[in-house]
Amino acid sequence: MKIAIGNDHTAVDLKNVILDYLVSLGYEVINLGTDSRESCDYPVYGEKVGRAVVDGLADLGIAICGTGVGISLAANKVKGIRACVCSEPYTAKLSRMHNNSNVLAFGARVVGDEMAKMIVKEWLDAKYEGGRHQRRVDMVMEIEKKG
Repeated sequence: MKIAIGNDHTAVDLKNVILDYLVSLGYEVINLGTDSRESCDYPVYGEKVGRAVVDGLADLGIAICGTGVGISLAANKVKGIRACVCSEPYTAKLSRMHNNSNVLAFGARVVGDEMAKMIVKEWLDAKYEGGRHQRRVDMVMEIEKKG
């Protein structure tokens, strides 16, 4: 499975921790983030991660900025993306199980390295349940079609 990862300048260190963690778990990782600590714009990287997922270059995406909010908003503007900001593992798990999220976002200024690893692990291990949840996911995607 391929995971696209993107980040802004606030999340270079955490991106590298998560990238190494993903590789240790056996995932192929596409690094779409900056490796510079010089100020840059998170929307660029949120869009890159979102496009990698919808274009099929990656199966899932991870986006990291200061809080996770801005980069997730950018990713969610890409048609077909369901990005979820998660600061703890339970929400990450349910975002996959119930919402079929395809991009995980979190904040380098909000979670530490070990919490970020736990969030990523729960998210990746969770499987979409479909069933009663599919109707709601379809409803969300219909909103997107309306523009």
